[in-house]
Amino acid sequence: MLKVGLTGGIGAGKSEVSRLLVECGAVLIDADRIAREVVEPGTPGLAAIVDAFGTDVLAPDGSLDRPALGSLVFADPDRLAVLNSIVHPLVGARSRELEAAVAEDAVVVHDVPLLTENGLAPLYDLVIVVDASPETQLDRLVRRRGMTEEDARARMAAQVTREQRREIADIVIDNDVPLEALERRVKEVWADLVRRARASRRPPQE
Repeated sequence: MLKVGLTGGIGAGKSEVSRLLVECGAVLIDADRIAREVVEPGTPGLAAIVDAFGTDVLAPDGSLDRPALGSLVFADPDRLAVLNSIVHPLVGARSRELEAAVAEDAVVVHDVPLLTENGLAPLYDLVIVVDASPETQLDRLVRRRGMTEEDARARMAAQVTREQRREIADIVIDNDVPLEALERRVKEVWADLVRRARASRRPPQE
């Protein structure tokens, strides 16, 4: 098994790259999706969040009110640390469960938005960083996601810098390009990942 960490700044296009890698044959473990699953109604994760932050973070139907929670933790590092201490271990445990269920010869791509911020690079055989210029990120966030420019800039500023992400990268995928060029690049990267996976399975020479 080849364990790959995939990350990138908000608006860099990491989700598109993960989609293309799955089309090539990768097994995707999406940390964001798992983070939603582990705080669904009835889970220990949601109960722990309510214990820490109160019932104001619940929507009328009993689910987590993410905007309400976000307003509490976004600008408060201490509260954010409390939230992370609840969610991150649950996400890690579920990720390991999913990884254990895949074939031994699989290329497993862990889509982890905050891989750099949380110092997770050593957990993977290699790290892929999806990179785009700040101008491209801002345009995508405003035009595609409907954010205000102020909100988009704040979200970008809350993450590590582009340079810090590139420092931990084994492979960089430039996403300041048209989709056709991105598809070609991802296929190149996939071929490299397959070669690495095969090499890791090869018995040592006597």
